Amino acid sequence: MQSTDAVTPSFLSARDAAAAVRRALGVAVLAVIAACGGGGDAVRPDDGGSIRGTVTDNTGATVANAVVVLTGDAQATRTTTSAANGVYTFANVDPGTYTLKVTPPAGFTLGTAGTLSVTVASGAQTDASAIVLDRVPVGEWAQRAKLLVANSEYALAESNGKIYVMGGYPASRVTSRTVQVYDIASDRWELGPPLPQLNNHGMAASVNGKVYLIGGQTTADGESYVDTVYELDPASGVWVAKARMPTARSAGVALVHEGKIYVAGGRPPRGNDFAVYDPAADSWEVLPNLPSQRNHMTGAVISGRIHVVGGRLGPGLSPLKTTAHEVFDPQTRTWTTAASMLSGRSGMNGVMARGCFHIWGGEDVTGMTPNHEYYDPRTNQWSRLRDMPIPIHGINGSTFKDGLIWVVGGGTDIGGAHASHHNQVFRPTVSCE
Repeated sequence: MQSTDAVTPSFLSARDAAAAVRRALGVAVLAVIAACGGGGDAVRPDDGGSIRGTVTDNTGATVANAVVVLTGDAQATRTTTSAANGVYTFANVDPGTYTLKVTPPAGFTLGTAGTLSVTVASGAQTDASAIVLDRVPVGEWAQRAKLLVANSEYALAESNGKIYVMGGYPASRVTSRTVQVYDIASDRWELGPPLPQLNNHGMAASVNGKVYLIGGQTTADGESYVDTVYELDPASGVWVAKARMPTARSAGVALVHEGKIYVAGGRPPRGNDFAVYDPAADSWEVLPNLPSQRNHMTGAVISGRIHVVGGRLGPGLSPLKTTAHEVFDPQTRTWTTAASMLSGRSGMNGVMARGCFHIWGGEDVTGMTPNHEYYDPRTNQWSRLRDMPIPIHGINGSTFKDGLIWVVGGGTDIGGAHASHHNQVFRPTVSCE
């Protein structure tokens, strides 16, 4: 039988109204020396003992990836990491006095001393004191006014405080020309000028107050890809045809840098395509191919470079996903690689916020995923944030505006027949600046 000492940090209050935005969570590292008897971690007089601990936060949730280092008693240093269930172990530890040092995983900092002393005695049970870590505040999810029409597989762009949701389709998978316009300041939706033609899986961007819809397809199934480019001037409410893309494609990603729109990838066979559109000159230029062909990915512009992340490798609902993270330098016109995503998936969305590149949702090899991570360009590392409450996929584009990341609509299950009215927002507090 094991005994544990529950540790509740004195600086926490369950009634603290600020806890919804900023939580300081204690991570109690409980190292229990098992008594002799049955079980793989039992202490036996002939071979010493073992140390078993569970890394948890003060709500009882387990914490993975905490690095624990064991030193002392003239033995070689040993290192282990807490598993997905928060458990770490040191087997075959000779009787003696040791020091455990904990290094916090991403998203945590040391709130008190990061070491504790543990005495292992043959045939005895020892309880270790607790190390308290603070969870870095990462923000909260919330909801805003719902879409007028349920939608997924559409293109999104923001201009002058308004979010434009263009094309896509509802659960019926009947492709739409509808444009829904959301005013961030008033939290209200209205219908905008319909698209010139049916469109789903398009790519969108805004430059100098004008909104652009690029490529896409006209039916839910088949290779009805288009090379069209349409420009909307919100002041006139008129869509105008512009220079066509060099190739017809859908489900790529469009990113704006220095007044130009870079469009990468697309459904097979256009997964490597990469070109840039100059709205001022109304002209396209073909650029060096995206090294990893893919579709349904996301991306961001970071420090003047084009980052393309994740995506699907095949057509339709292909289970082939990628963690690829490739970076294009417009100055040298070359591609390099950066830290891969934590898990391969497609249909996720992403945006830059406070210097961090956030990605969330999408489809992994088993189905929908609520995962929400961010990439820190300073360290070239990805870190997990708390899951999004309603996992979605099928949104091409997002925006960070008025301190919020906007996640509008999207499919709530794999495939295209699960469009939603949701309008989720996330207020990030983590900073990479």
